Amino acid sequence: MSTRESKRFTRPGPQPADVVAGASVALVLIPQAMAYAELAGLPPQVGLFASALPLIFAAPFVSSAFLQTGPVALTGLLTLGALEGRAVPFTEQYVELAILLALMVGVFRLALGVLRMGSLAYLLSNPVLIGFTTGAAVLIVASQIPRAVGVAADGEGVLLDAMSTIAAPQKWELAAVLFVVVTGALMVLGRSVHPLFPGVLLAVVGSIVVSRVANYGGSTIGELPGGFIKLHLDFPWGSTVSLLPAAFALALVGFAEPSSIARSFAAQDRTSWDANQEMVSQGVANITSAFSGGLPVGGSFSRSSIGRLAGAKTRWAGAFTGLFVLIALPFAALAEPLPRAVLAAIVITSVIKLINLTAVVRLFNESWPQGVVGLGTLVATLAFAPRVERGVFVGVGLAIAVHLYRELNITAEHTAVGSTLTVLPQGVLWFATVPQIERMVRRNLAENDEIKKVRINLAGVGRLDYTGAATLKQVAETLVAAGTTVEICNVPPGARRAAAIHLGQFAPDEDT
Repeated sequence: MSTRESKRFTRPGPQPADVVAGASVALVLIPQAMAYAELAGLPPQVGLFASALPLIFAAPFVSSAFLQTGPVALTGLLTLGALEGRAVPFTEQYVELAILLALMVGVFRLALGVLRMGSLAYLLSNPVLIGFTTGAAVLIVASQIPRAVGVAADGEGVLLDAMSTIAAPQKWELAAVLFVVVTGALMVLGRSVHPLFPGVLLAVVGSIVVSRVANYGGSTIGELPGGFIKLHLDFPWGSTVSLLPAAFALALVGFAEPSSIARSFAAQDRTSWDANQEMVSQGVANITSAFSGGLPVGGSFSRSSIGRLAGAKTRWAGAFTGLFVLIALPFAALAEPLPRAVLAAIVITSVIKLINLTAVVRLFNESWPQGVVGLGTLVATLAFAPRVERGVFVGVGLAIAVHLYRELNITAEHTAVGSTLTVLPQGVLWFATVPQIERMVRRNLAENDEIKKVRINLAGVGRLDYTGAATLKQVAETLVAAGTTVEICNVPPGARRAAAIHLGQFAPDEDT
């Protein structure tokens, strides 16, 4: 068996390097989990609950050895969008809805994986992902700006609140700004020292110490229950039907990030990756998060990269990450003095790199229609905030519209030499586009009385289906009835059976 086959079919047990990788990721995950929970409108401990058992229970099912699951910014924003308006953030009712949402997302993903429908993740084209990710990142950063400078949001909307905060620097709290600057510097400059530099951990620990010693008077996490996770079984089942659309959207949209991470690492390491299996693992993680009292979870690119750099060898690296978080839970109360500005800084610094307007512009340079899809998705995501999943639906709709536009349009070069008109169609030839070829041929026949033969060269046709071949046959028969000789050549290999049935009398034997 080859080395690559061994990588694909063997399931190695935990390695010492997995323990080191798990510990390295846990140091980053703990503060991020609290930050992303607050982004979703949930108490910080809900993020911690979603960072322990879900990783442990999902480990036996993962396909990628490096994928690290847990609370992430995108899933946090999607959760906020799904629940805002149904309950007040940070209330008990809101928390219960978030837990139910995690359960429903998990069930959807598990079912899609078991039914071998993981390929649905590929429905989100690259332009849609670029537009949505950029729009979501803008909203995430904007949502944290008031908290980062210690200003209470006016509740006028994420973007308006951010702009009004930026326009009123006299309201900013100096201590909160300093916490943000130091946290951002430790995270950004720390990476330049070494990819594994624990900038987030140092920022959090240092901020807790400073807050406690200086008796910081700004907004802090406050009461943070410690202890181990309690099994959560009381779900608000009455809200299930109303949450179905949001849960399904989150199940698909939220899977785009972990699938992208796993595909990227698999390509770099030349190993296999199974979308269905990863869908199952993500389903198990979300179901476990619900029973742990946590929020919906997804895959984190930054934490997955840390695990990979720290030497993760097997799928059990994620389980060790969850185990370390589980061990740390009884000491969660130590983080109560942590300023909320620090959590805001963690979110902003982690997400701001996802704002990629250059990529949106580049889409227009590469393909104008795809640029429209990317920009349309971006604008829709911002316009529908906080219901950002609607931006994805708009993007998918635009992508389908562009596809249909291309399918409905076909170009055809044509040259007339002597009595022969040669037509070279380019594109997809089906019953809706064949009439375009017919109109072009008839126009040439009307303008040039010398044409006695029409030669249709299908070398540039990407696809010719049965209905297209049947329609082309009707066109050819009409031309023959009018006294014009018709020849069809260079039939695409995939269409030769259809051509043999419908076009045999017009195509040479070697082409059918």
